[in-house]
Amino acid sequence: MSENLPNPPFAHLRLHTEFSINDGIVTIKPLIARLRENSMPAVAITDLANMFSLIKFYTASLKAGIKPVCGCDVLVESDDGSKQTRLVLLVKSQAGYLSLTKLISELYTENPSQSEPSVCKSQLAGRVDGLIALSGAQNSDIGQALLADEKDLAKELLVEWQQLFPENFYLELQRVGKAEEEDYIDAAVALAIETNTPVVATNDVRFLDQNDFDAHEVRVCINERRTLDDSRRPHNYTDQQYLKTRDEMGELFSDIPEALENSWEIVKRCNLSLVLDKPCLPNYPVPKGMDMEQYFSELSSDGLRDRLRSLFGDDYETKDVEKPYWERLEFELGVINQMGFAGYFLIVMEFIQWSKDNDIPVGPGRGSGAGSIVAYALRITDLDPLKYDLLFERFLNPERVSMPDFDVDFCIEGRDRVIAHVADLYGQDAVSQIITFGTMAAKAVVRDVARVQGKPYMLADKLSKLIPFEPGITLKKAFEVEPLLGEFVDSDEDAQEIMEMAYKLEGITRNVGKHAGGVVIAPTKLTDFTPLYCDESGQGLVTQFDKNDVETAGLVKFDFLGLRTLTIIDCAVKMINARAGEGEPPVDITKLPLTDESVYRLLQEGKTTAIFQLESRGMKDLIKRQVPSSFEDIIALVALFRPGPLQSGMVDDFIDRKHGRTQVIYPHAELESVLGNTYGVILYQEQVMQIAQVLANYSLAGADILRKAMGKKNPEVMAKQRSLFQEGAEARGIDADLAASIFDLMEKFAGYGFNKSHSAAYALVSYQTAWLKTHHPACFMAAVLTAEMQNTDKIVTLIDECRSMQLVIVPPDINRGQYNFTVNEKEEIVYGLGAIKGLGEGPVGSILAARKEGPFTNLLDICQRVETQNINKRTMEALIRSGALDNMAEGDLDYARALLSVLLPQAMQAAEQSRRNQASGVEDMFGEIAPTGMEDADLNVSNITVRAWAEQHRLKVEKETLGLWLSGHPIDEFLDELSRITKNRLVNLRPERGPQTIAGVLHSIRTMKNKVGDTIAFLVLDDRSARFEFSLFAKEYEKYRETLNKDVIMVVECAISIDDYNGGMRGRGKSVMTLAQARKRNAHRVALNLESELLGSNFCEHLARILEPYRKTAEVLEVEDAAIANGSGGSSAAGISTRHKHLGQFPPSGQAVWGAVDEGEGCQVMVRYQRADSIGCIMLGQEWVVSPADDLIQRLRLEYGKDKVVLSYK
Repeated sequence: MSENLPNPPFAHLRLHTEFSINDGIVTIKPLIARLRENSMPAVAITDLANMFSLIKFYTASLKAGIKPVCGCDVLVESDDGSKQTRLVLLVKSQAGYLSLTKLISELYTENPSQSEPSVCKSQLAGRVDGLIALSGAQNSDIGQALLADEKDLAKELLVEWQQLFPENFYLELQRVGKAEEEDYIDAAVALAIETNTPVVATNDVRFLDQNDFDAHEVRVCINERRTLDDSRRPHNYTDQQYLKTRDEMGELFSDIPEALENSWEIVKRCNLSLVLDKPCLPNYPVPKGMDMEQYFSELSSDGLRDRLRSLFGDDYETKDVEKPYWERLEFELGVINQMGFAGYFLIVMEFIQWSKDNDIPVGPGRGSGAGSIVAYALRITDLDPLKYDLLFERFLNPERVSMPDFDVDFCIEGRDRVIAHVADLYGQDAVSQIITFGTMAAKAVVRDVARVQGKPYMLADKLSKLIPFEPGITLKKAFEVEPLLGEFVDSDEDAQEIMEMAYKLEGITRNVGKHAGGVVIAPTKLTDFTPLYCDESGQGLVTQFDKNDVETAGLVKFDFLGLRTLTIIDCAVKMINARAGEGEPPVDITKLPLTDESVYRLLQEGKTTAIFQLESRGMKDLIKRQVPSSFEDIIALVALFRPGPLQSGMVDDFIDRKHGRTQVIYPHAELESVLGNTYGVILYQEQVMQIAQVLANYSLAGADILRKAMGKKNPEVMAKQRSLFQEGAEARGIDADLAASIFDLMEKFAGYGFNKSHSAAYALVSYQTAWLKTHHPACFMAAVLTAEMQNTDKIVTLIDECRSMQLVIVPPDINRGQYNFTVNEKEEIVYGLGAIKGLGEGPVGSILAARKEGPFTNLLDICQRVETQNINKRTMEALIRSGALDNMAEGDLDYARALLSVLLPQAMQAAEQSRRNQASGVEDMFGEIAPTGMEDADLNVSNITVRAWAEQHRLKVEKETLGLWLSGHPIDEFLDELSRITKNRLVNLRPERGPQTIAGVLHSIRTMKNKVGDTIAFLVLDDRSARFEFSLFAKEYEKYRETLNKDVIMVVECAISIDDYNGGMRGRGKSVMTLAQARKRNAHRVALNLESELLGSNFCEHLARILEPYRKTAEVLEVEDAAIANGSGGSSAAGISTRHKHLGQFPPSGQAVWGAVDEGEGCQVMVRYQRADSIGCIMLGQEWVVSPADDLIQRLRLEYGKDKVVLSYK
């Protein structure tokens, strides 16, 4: 009894962690630390309807000396659905673990459509062996019966539960400050005494500290998409649901000590022992009469013979080249068979070969697996490891036992087919993908917290945008690298409140997802190792343990990764071979010569956009400096372009040595064979291993342990390795000081060194894409555009690249385009209809099916022939805006698209009426029904008045639909105006001493931090003649950052000079304005140049209505009709003037203005008009000075014509 113990233990048996997703903010490490601090020797984690955290909790608890009790909080419904119980199930034994795993899995696999997973009470019968149940306190069928004073029903329900859990059912008691608790406890204790049922106390824990309650409330609201002040929000939690100490619980249940004692009795009954870190491979079928190792060795030997024939010809045996290959194979087979991994290799071999047999492209290799000759022989990889000095021990080390890990790249469109094949082969209940957990990241948690707290959206948006967009950014780091964030938060109380809460919730698990490529294959059922989970649609079966935990649990992970580049290569090769002439050999991408000089010329020129791994801005700069001329150089590029080498000076040293600017020096003469390809620089991890082998007599397996130790920098291990290295070096007669300095050098570069096997495999894919771009540019770029058609930003970059390659882009056309980008007989790229926003595969498929009957002739023809269930008004609008229907109407683009937009509703209505008539067997007595203006299915718009779109409107909606401007450029309309502000177009810029004014559309912005932490911005302007990058230093960037918006025309005062680095030009911005701002500051007159026919009787009134909203004063203009006659006003025909009430006489165009408007005070309005024999002008008075807003200029141009409205600048 507890009263006989000085301090009887207590264990919390109902606790939700962050992995409950719906509620709970307890995290594992702080929980374990708190338990140790409070001397609580055991705890149960009972997350809501899942076991996501089990392995993490189990291993962390054992490591800390705390007994883990594994369990789950499960919603149990009565068979009629009228009663619910929040049952806690606790695992007593291995049998109980398997029972719970199967039960939790079936919550998802058997009832995928349930919004809240639950199980029927009757389904528990016979399936809860090894489990203890806690009743759920008042949140149970018993609790509700007791509170309703239905004691007989409560007793009846208790008997049912005891039958399901004989001697394993406890009545649960809670005191957390909820309504009717004491009423329930009194009734429950009475029932327990009457039926001799044990009771147990729990605290229904959701957070560690009482002051975490508010954070938990916010977390719950985030999940429920509610705000804290929502009057309809259920309040299901109290501030008492924290991790109370033994003393606090003792005081709380001092009147029922047995409830505390039973918590520890339950702990003593729960003794789960999991077997962890013991991999269990699935069984690979082998022929009768052979064991696994024998079959594996035979397949490997046969495969190597095939490879040798491919490498050296059928007579390879006569060329004295095979010996090192067979020696390496024999060594690797011995290691693999000894370690028991033959089955792993065979499983990977099988699904890779199946993929190739089923026309699913597979990558040449990835990661350290490319260093295995066995993998090469079995065609798991496609790179000869001996030719490129790739080491097997880097992949599989007999002295460092760990599972091999092949990361396999598949064509992204075929990857799921491979996974489905594996599931069919090994059994659907043995194969699954792996879960991932999304957390509340810095930017998202700020937005979520602000929404829940009811803060303004604009505040949340500003705070979020002040957090730098970097992978893995945290709030703490954001405050360190972005001073403006701290300044803003310090000045705003609401922002402080948001940040205070965001700090508490940052990193908490928010949702679940699916691992990009991880797949596990179990030797038996998956539920023998892990519970399963799937989404509400019943799709996406995944393990409930993440990628680390499934391996800890004993499952073997295989990485099925989708690589879009393989899809691109496959698509391009198929297009090329389909277009190949008779007798022309097909392209085989696996047999390209790696010595093609034209490919290396392309790389040297930095034309690497769309080339795998080599297309980033920084990589292009590196390529131009390195000047690759061999495949080894490409391998080096992949390894060099990483933060370590770039920041350490390794890259500069490598390049200087390659080009002879610095002497190539080897740390020791014997290392030339190891470091020759990298000019004496230790670039690869394999080189660290080879140095240890050559100089200090390490085995390669021992050298791999050294490499790993250098990477982890454990002082004790490093001291031991240093001693071993120096002893081995001295035994070979190497000076002790030299050996020590070489070890120091290895240690330095081991931190930067890259896995050469991975570099080499990816370099091969890089070369393949470069070869395609060099020799088949149109097909390659069409394939790349197709692969990226849903990524608008990427499409813009790729279209620009096509233009720079002089490839013609055929605009979207409903009669020519396919779903994908294609190449026509003229080697032009035809725009893919699937790249139009708003068109998916369904609509495009319907269009293509209808087009088989013949090309479409007009808008009504399209509406009548294409199935309406797949194409609607929004789809048709997208086609019009993209320009895909330009050929369906006469006139220029602006008029044609405006006309089609006006006629669309009528065309769709007529087509629908026609379908209804046909369906009912009735046709209009005059034939097909056509809307007004479309008789006989022809576009006859004589009775329809349509105003052409403004050019800027056309370009705006075109970009919204395509993601880019295809039919024009926004700056075209303003080139004449900009010529009055700037001296040169961007293509003609030259350095000058003073600042120059330049203009263009802001194409892109990127920022970086300098060494002192200031932000520097790099902006690219585009005026269609060229693109030009200029920088804004910190002071200017902070001043103008709110002005900088993409796709807006900017006017920049800029100092231009020669870029010493690349020989081009660079600029440093001094001031930045939008064109609208430049107008307001410097424009002084708006002139309308009109034909006299436009000056009708209501011209003045109409013009006044247009100008009125933009007037700088509130006075009313009084206009005196001007008498205009040949020679009147005392002027010659060469310069006819017009009298005006406010202005008197005004000189002809080109002469001085009578009185300029003060800077920034607006523009005077002048109307010039011309008759056959005379010219006149009207200058409106000061009362009609207007602000030259863009809306006004666009309205005037729309009304009178783009070329009729001219702005004059000071």
